[in-house]
Amino acid sequence: MKTNNLPTSWGSRLFDGVNLLFLFILLATMLIPLLNTFALAFSSNFASMQPGIILFPKQFSVEGFTTVWNRMQLYTPFLNNVIVTLIGTVCHVLLCSMAGYVLIQRGLPGKKFMVSAILLTMTIPGEAIMIPVYVVNKELGLLNSLTALIMSGLVSGFSILLMRNFFLSVPVEMSESATMDGAGAFRIFITMYIPLAAAGLATVTLFEFVSRWNQFTPALLFISDHAKYTLQIALKSLIVDTDSTSSNFIVTTNVRMAGIVIALLPLVIIYPYVQKYFVKGILVGANKE
Repeated sequence: MKTNNLPTSWGSRLFDGVNLLFLFILLATMLIPLLNTFALAFSSNFASMQPGIILFPKQFSVEGFTTVWNRMQLYTPFLNNVIVTLIGTVCHVLLCSMAGYVLIQRGLPGKKFMVSAILLTMTIPGEAIMIPVYVVNKELGLLNSLTALIMSGLVSGFSILLMRNFFLSVPVEMSESATMDGAGAFRIFITMYIPLAAAGLATVTLFEFVSRWNQFTPALLFISDHAKYTLQIALKSLIVDTDSTSSNFIVTTNVRMAGIVIALLPLVIIYPYVQKYFVKGILVGANKE
């Protein structure tokens, strides 16, 4: 009996060991660059210019943060990013939730066609409609404005269908009972469906918040005024466009890394609070038809 189980036990241990090794290597490829970024950001100007990879700060200092925030005025694109992300995310979640709620209504004419059309939009790459979107924003006079970035991706097929799946998990008898008590569609949506779909709202909010906070292509396409730059465009100028800085001022490595850390902090702070809803939301949204 033991002899028969030995190959299975050995194979299982080997499989677990290979998995652990693979996960460890994968973790290292993500963790080491992140630790190196934080270590350089909190190092002094001289120490950060030394070659090699460090995992802990050398000559601990926050001068990189003070330089990038005050002298290089990173607070302006940071504020622009906050405005675009918060307003855009709230509008996106609200509109996609309302669209998802409409798609679960019984007797809605052309419901299957609308769902199919929404699915079709998810197959079109953003690069294919980049020029038409630019032309539309130009004709509307939205270029060089934060409104263009807020309007970009205001709704998405993925978010609409995800919210629709969550709303389908709410028993229809509840809404029918509320209707008999005199509640209107909007009241049922706000007081019943939204609270019961909190996990779905958290999932869509997290996806959209991260997407808008890291938004690069629309900002590069629509914005040319330095005062309207968002954080990602400012970081690109800080890290890549070294010629844009004064010849009397050298952008040291800790300054560049400090800018990256500032851009990462909101995501690092927000994610732990919505993680439990995010995991639940993905599972429920995936299991509903």
